[in-house]
Amino acid sequence: MIQQLLLIHLFISSSVALDFLFNSFNATDVTLIGDARVDSSVVRLTNDTNQFSIGRAFYPIPIPMRTTTNSTTLSSFSTSFIFSILPEISTSPGFGLAFVLSNSTSPAGAISGQYFGLFSNSTVPSVAPLLAVEFDAGQNPEFNDPDGNHVGIDLNNIESIKTETAGYYNSTAGDFIAVDMRNGQNVRAWIEFDGTEFEINVTIAPAGVSRPSMPLLTYKNPVIANYVSTEMFVGFSASKVTWVEPQRILAWSLSDTGVARDLNTTNLPVFLPVSSSSSSLSTGVIAAISIACIILTALCLSGCYWFLRKRKAEEEEEEDKTEDWELEYWPHRFSYEELSQATKGFSNEELLGSGGFGRVYKGVLPNNTEVAVKCVNHDSKQGLREFMAEISSMGRLQHKNLVQMRGWCRKGNELMLVYDYMPNGSLNRWIFDKPTRLLGWEERRRVLVDVAEGLNYLHHGWDQVVLHRDIKSSNILLDADLRGRLGDFGLAKLYQHGQAANTTRVVGTLGYLAPELASVASPTWASDVYSFGVVVLEVACGRRPIETWSDDDPLLIDWVREFYAEGKLYKAADERIAGEYKVEDMEGILKLGLACSHPDPLHRPTMKDVVAVLIGEEATAAPGTLLSELPRAAGNAADGGDNEEPALPLV
Repeated sequence: MIQQLLLIHLFISSSVALDFLFNSFNATDVTLIGDARVDSSVVRLTNDTNQFSIGRAFYPIPIPMRTTTNSTTLSSFSTSFIFSILPEISTSPGFGLAFVLSNSTSPAGAISGQYFGLFSNSTVPSVAPLLAVEFDAGQNPEFNDPDGNHVGIDLNNIESIKTETAGYYNSTAGDFIAVDMRNGQNVRAWIEFDGTEFEINVTIAPAGVSRPSMPLLTYKNPVIANYVSTEMFVGFSASKVTWVEPQRILAWSLSDTGVARDLNTTNLPVFLPVSSSSSSLSTGVIAAISIACIILTALCLSGCYWFLRKRKAEEEEEEDKTEDWELEYWPHRFSYEELSQATKGFSNEELLGSGGFGRVYKGVLPNNTEVAVKCVNHDSKQGLREFMAEISSMGRLQHKNLVQMRGWCRKGNELMLVYDYMPNGSLNRWIFDKPTRLLGWEERRRVLVDVAEGLNYLHHGWDQVVLHRDIKSSNILLDADLRGRLGDFGLAKLYQHGQAANTTRVVGTLGYLAPELASVASPTWASDVYSFGVVVLEVACGRRPIETWSDDDPLLIDWVREFYAEGKLYKAADERIAGEYKVEDMEGILKLGLACSHPDPLHRPTMKDVVAVLIGEEATAAPGTLLSELPRAAGNAADGGDNEEPALPLV
């Protein structure tokens, strides 16, 4: 059936109208990809039994969006659909689903189990034109999500260009009424794509409620044209990790010639957390069953009561028991009751963020100390023990520029890690995305010194070498005095001094990864230095390593190298802080960032040298030597002087 539709499409002009209505689904109505399937006339996007699941459902025939490839005129369409999202556990991380407009039914680089099954991460845009309307049931502060129940518009990137809390405006009083998209209720969405005005309007309401007259979200910008190709597939996509969250599409209509046809909302199935179906048994049968249950309960009650009481006491004793191996690693253990009270019962109001790792909550201890509580799940006691061994080493790290771990708590296979709370969040929020207050040059420079000293401690100041492996601006946190602290050691590894790294799995964030990891994989202190160099350039230039809003802009490192090659390095500085710095000071920092991110690890400085340059002391290799090995431009980035010795050999 699908093949026939596609063959017909090849012979029909793109001007032919596209208009369809599905009040229920058959498997032939849509193209199903990944774990998506039709289940009792409803499209299920993910598979509950798979730990990592991606599912997509597209209309088989693409919708024409441009008359020609270079045309600036876009087509318009109207669509309406009904969806349901119902997590098995109400407190689990939420995932949601997305309505997708894409020139491919399988966007390249999508990460399994994350980002609606569409994107790689926030720093790397999709390689294909892609526009999505997300109905997000979880909050990820890294992507500036306003809450765990919102609607957003995504342009080739998981970080929404615009978001609004899920709800609708009452047509009579104009009051905003919130809509919970995670309780299983059927929610209806209307999306109007006006190609002539480059405008998208999104409206939602519970199924059965008349369409509100005022849209929830409106986005109007000619930049939309950059994310639309000649023909685009329309459909839905979702993903999830460990937690079960069925995402369902119950009905769908679309028209590219006018308003989408109305959906029948009266006979749709309803999915509830607890079955509410009533019994059809007769009153006599119900009474007989009730009497039998009472008699059975009376016979067993006394024995069961004492058994359950004894069993519960044993379980509580076992759960609170501190095993010998736990004290062997680190004796500072919090009780579960302490952390539950500190986080108000792990309330959503105290939620700081969530992701594949679990959730992070803000807490206040009885002595009024503010902390961050990170909850991590492990599948086995053996895995938990190994993880504890690693965490215990991290817990003994003591430096003013590292986020300090205060302790831990274990409840079953769940581990709760307690850190200092950083009230000013991450560094990237003070530089990018129109911050409430822009971080000034002196504050930025001070943060760079703080992070450099913290990283120098990890590499050289402890009895083991600690490779962080995920240095980026979002992992640099600011305390109450806006001093920088390096945090998130989730990917860190420890080695004895002089020992080679034995891991071959490449981890980290694109844009910050050293180029040698593409072929060598084993990390070194030099790969950490490279990532720090990217952060230095971010801070000085006010640009991300990879700009997600434009496919034409070069990588940040190449962009700065071009100015360096022209002898106009000062032009790379953040224009928003012009006048706050001396030109020679800014150029010195930019050159240091280029030296740290040198394509050849043998030419990168150590963190000892970096700290010395930043605080003005004499480095092992003088600043001039550090910078003499810089590649002059992006085109010859691999050239470091064919016959020269490395400025800073690996140690």
